[in-house]
Amino acid sequence: MGEGVLRRYKSFLPIGPATPMVSLGEGDTPLVKSQSLGRALGCAELYFKLEGCNPTGSFKDRGMVVAVAKALEEGSRAVICASTGNTSASAAAYGAYCGLTTIVLVPKGNIAMGKLAQAVAYGAHILAVNGNFDQALALVRDLAQKHPVTLVNSVNPYRLEGQKTGAFEVVDVLGDAPDYLCIPVGNAGNISAYWRGFRQYCQAEHATRTPRLLGFQAEGAAPLVLGHPVAEPHTIASAIRIGNPASWKLAIAARDESGGVIDAVSDEEILEAYKLLARSEGIFCEPASAASVAGLRKVVGQGLSLKGKQAVCILTGTGLKDPELANQIADIPLLELPPDLEQVEQAIVSLRGK
Repeated sequence: MGEGVLRRYKSFLPIGPATPMVSLGEGDTPLVKSQSLGRALGCAELYFKLEGCNPTGSFKDRGMVVAVAKALEEGSRAVICASTGNTSASAAAYGAYCGLTTIVLVPKGNIAMGKLAQAVAYGAHILAVNGNFDQALALVRDLAQKHPVTLVNSVNPYRLEGQKTGAFEVVDVLGDAPDYLCIPVGNAGNISAYWRGFRQYCQAEHATRTPRLLGFQAEGAAPLVLGHPVAEPHTIASAIRIGNPASWKLAIAARDESGGVIDAVSDEEILEAYKLLARSEGIFCEPASAASVAGLRKVVGQGLSLKGKQAVCILTGTGLKDPELANQIADIPLLELPPDLEQVEQAIVSLRGK
């Protein structure tokens, strides 16, 4: 428990004796069996991988720990990234832990406050760019080539190496790969990393098969579905609001090699899944995470049968990343009452009768 992915999976990672065994306790996140949605979808077994239980509340910590450890090994003293939120939080946390200067570029007005607050708290140097994520990423790529600073976005190959450990954990818990793995797709690194992990575990005979990958983008930010970049991506799910994914080719290869699909879901479908997860499964995830469940519901509605099948939905981040949304879409009124027992009792009786 809490040993971190570098120690737990070192034989599968590009690390050596000189690599510092950095860890904030990332990995080993819960795989929770569905109590309601799986049955409604006709699935033999449906599980949710709660990546929001990582140290900074998202899956990004898996890759960041490897990227930062390798940066330290190479003598780097600063890291830089572009981010819609989760990457900045993770880079800032591991940077602070390892004594590195952290610089993050975020698209102004397009980052959830919960995520920005994390980067602020960890002491990162934050630059708000009057543009979108893709423009911010182009800037940090250029800066990393001109200055002695390590780029820790998913274009850094060590990021995907760490993120693939999520696939290892799924197999370790289930005893084999599931039939289907459903995952949100933004910059497309995670779907690529999971495919790499499943293939490597299969080759090492820790699994007997690989799953079909079902990746889902938001309709307003679905370049992989459309087949071309989206200049002005828009969606309520800020973590996947990306118009030109850095891991485009890798994601398409993962889709094709697994016999899977990459499809799009609407913001309405994402919000419906977001509510269902909270109210029928007790799981509070960020909107982008709910895209995996929204997508699974969509393909089942289109005719995919899950009878006798096992499926896993990756929930990439905690709902506390974007707490404003829960309040914005609240449909259960907050009752204000005086501190009077009779009135409180009356209100409870009234609620129970509804």
